[in-house]
Amino acid sequence: MLPAQNVMLSYGRCCASPAFFDDFYQRFLASSPRVQEKFAHTDMAAQKLLLRHGIMNLVLVARGMPATRLRQLGESHCRARLDIDAELYGLWVDCLLATLAEHDADFSPALRQEWRDVLEAGIAVMRSYY
Repeated sequence: MLPAQNVMLSYGRCCASPAFFDDFYQRFLASSPRVQEKFAHTDMAAQKLLLRHGIMNLVLVARGMPATRLRQLGESHCRARLDIDAELYGLWVDCLLATLAEHDADFSPALRQEWRDVLEAGIAVMRSYY
């Protein structure tokens, strides 16, 4: 099976876990005061839905979909708007990988690397707008 397919199946298993997105944000918000500042006035219910779609877009681009939505996210996360820099993306990836490992019973070191490759490729598109 191709890496992007493995990642898609893993994401499906995680989305089936009711606490997945809550656990991610608990971990991510605890990772840095800067993250807490970025989300201080955020509607977290809406943010969880945005996260769900954002991760799906990263996976779909890895499966061959055009990166149109990732470019839009890059524009909204640029220095002049949300100001999401490389450090914050790194924390996001690390927290997501830890949460995936917690919620996907089939998670393995090989799957972790496939996830990292998928995430880093998509995030590179977004970071190019910074």
